[in-house]
Amino acid sequence: MKSQACIVGIGQTEYCRAPGSGMSQLGLHLQASARAIADAGLEPAAIDGIMPFPNLANAEEIAASLGCANLRFAATIHTGGAAPVASLNLAAAAVTHGMADYVLLPAGWNGYSRTRVRQTVSTDVASIPGGAIARDYYLPYGFVAPPQWYSVIARRHMHEFKTRPEHLGAIAVAMRQHAQRNPAAVMYGRPLTLDDYMESPMLADPYRILDCCLETDGGAAVVVTSAERARDLPGTPVTIVGGASGQPYPADEITNRSDIFTTGLSIAAPQAFGRAGMTPDDIDAAMVYDCFTFEVLQQLEEIGFCKRGEGGEFVEGGRIAPGGALPVNTHGGLMSEAHVLGMNHVIEAVRQLRNEAAARQVADVETVAVTGWGDFGDGSIVILQRS
Repeated sequence: MKSQACIVGIGQTEYCRAPGSGMSQLGLHLQASARAIADAGLEPAAIDGIMPFPNLANAEEIAASLGCANLRFAATIHTGGAAPVASLNLAAAAVTHGMADYVLLPAGWNGYSRTRVRQTVSTDVASIPGGAIARDYYLPYGFVAPPQWYSVIARRHMHEFKTRPEHLGAIAVAMRQHAQRNPAAVMYGRPLTLDDYMESPMLADPYRILDCCLETDGGAAVVVTSAERARDLPGTPVTIVGGASGQPYPADEITNRSDIFTTGLSIAAPQAFGRAGMTPDDIDAAMVYDCFTFEVLQQLEEIGFCKRGEGGEFVEGGRIAPGGALPVNTHGGLMSEAHVLGMNHVIEAVRQLRNEAAARQVADVETVAVTGWGDFGDGSIVILQRS
């Protein structure tokens, strides 16, 4: 599939944190999708494949609402925040092998104005990624929310590799610095210093409030087609040159893994770079799923930008900030732009490669890596290149 599929359309809604965005979750999907389809230079009737984010919408409802009358491929990958990037890889396979001509990947939610993640877990045990293990062994002890689940990995890393709170703070500050160049970011106009970070309240040690992503209302979508069809469209396509997905073992539990640092991305990243014929040294910028600060640090290690245990030193000195050697999340990420389920990371990568990122544009960018992280460490990665 190498270089045989492209992203040809992107679209997003306004991102906000308010009592009500004024739109239903379906409405967010539809607005972002309509904008992505228009950006591709297509009509909705051309869309014959739809891959929604799990549990938030279904392909049939989206197709009926948009007027996609020729739906012949629909799929949903159930790996939480890893799903958008994993779906991108499957969509590439679908258009390459004739299962669909144009695949729409929408994602959207009222993650602020409706039921939030911590509330969902307490009211719907079935929503917990660990299933029976989490239900029987996590919940009775109050181990019920993502900041708690992932904090144990961060704390173990601190114990083994002397990672410090200041390293996590450097990531939070870098995300906010990027957001100051992005007027669409929720945290635009709200700069952050390391002192601000260190003074923020502790939530789940070592995670402070400012280690966490934003609960947000918003939607985002992309359209994927074959490289051959992309040549006939008016816009600038972005080529998918490699990708992969993976799960840790066991996927439904964290604390009893033989190696707590091995995630799905540890498996997926070498495969993706092998398929692309590249190494991490070939990447000009990265959009890393930043549900929490340490997950950025860990993914940088597991991708291979630095060795395991060296992530703290890697993020120091502005390396991932604007103007750094490896700009990470140039839009501000989930932490400072918006939590749009990771699809906004894909959109930002496309904008960078189209040279459409305005004040935050990375000079001479040719190749961008995008990751997803979901559930208890499911991982996905795609490598995108300027066409």
